[in-house]
Amino acid sequence: MAASRNSPPTDLPARVGDFLAARLAPEEVLCVGLSGGCDSVVLLHALLAAGWRARLSALHVHHGLSANADAWAAFCADYCAGLGVPLTVVHVSVDTASRSGLEAAARDARYAAFAAHGVTNLALAQHRGDQAETVLLNLLRGAGLTGAAAMPPAARRGGLRLLRPLLGSGRAELESYARAHGLAWIDDESNADTRLTRNFLRHEVLTAIEARLPGSEAALARAAGHFSEALGLLDELAEQDWQQVRRGDAAQLSGLRELSPARLKNLLRWRLRQLGWQVPVTTRLDEFARQLLAAGPDRHPELRLPGGRLRAGRGLLHWEGA
Repeated sequence: MAASRNSPPTDLPARVGDFLAARLAPEEVLCVGLSGGCDSVVLLHALLAAGWRARLSALHVHHGLSANADAWAAFCADYCAGLGVPLTVVHVSVDTASRSGLEAAARDARYAAFAAHGVTNLALAQHRGDQAETVLLNLLRGAGLTGAAAMPPAARRGGLRLLRPLLGSGRAELESYARAHGLAWIDDESNADTRLTRNFLRHEVLTAIEARLPGSEAALARAAGHFSEALGLLDELAEQDWQQVRRGDAAQLSGLRELSPARLKNLLRWRLRQLGWQVPVTTRLDEFARQLLAAGPDRHPELRLPGGRLRAGRGLLHWEGA
């Protein structure tokens, strides 16, 4: 475990409090995802300093992936007991053979645990460095605007409302806050494993970039904000197009065929996100859009996805849940 002290405090609690006050009603409660790492330890402490004690709880997800997992859960229990914050510890099973990778499987298990325990508003401790890593990782994967926008300050995932009050704060500021308040935290040994892509970007790639181009972390995070604004404009356009072509929960094919290919794909992506479905890779969406624009009345293009299928027929495009 790490501990530190003797650094000047910041106005972090005030900023965290203002962030949440703008997004939550006075009667709403908030749960903090508490890993026991520096970031989540600081977030919980700052929330208490901002006056959230009566509306606050914490949940720790025990993944069982580390030999130290029991010690981390015990640390979180002791920390919350000392602060007087109710804590729930949830044990989950992570699919270590998941095709999406261990990190994604662990993240999915965490979100499932929060949802299963009735959490509605979830405060997460991702910060500016995490945002920069996410932007770079998504761009290297060839992501579009949604990926380039990285993590939004507020979003929904199923029934969970995700809130990220620390996205404007760098790792150094959070560690300075922890030192100022004599906070202890745990260090997950997997964070140093550069065989994991995100850790490789953090410790080797972004460190080298920051040394050559100081301020690059903040610049990447700022770029995410620009991408997010552009995505918002495209979403507004998609919603306008949807209102023009919709027939109940379906879309009129004749109206879709009046759109340019780029505008049609923008509408399809928007509609899939609205339904909470996975957006397919670019090549699949390109091909389906081409089929919609070119298919004659006797052809019925179809796109199958994990959430259901898009199927054209009788002049309409339908979204049919699985």
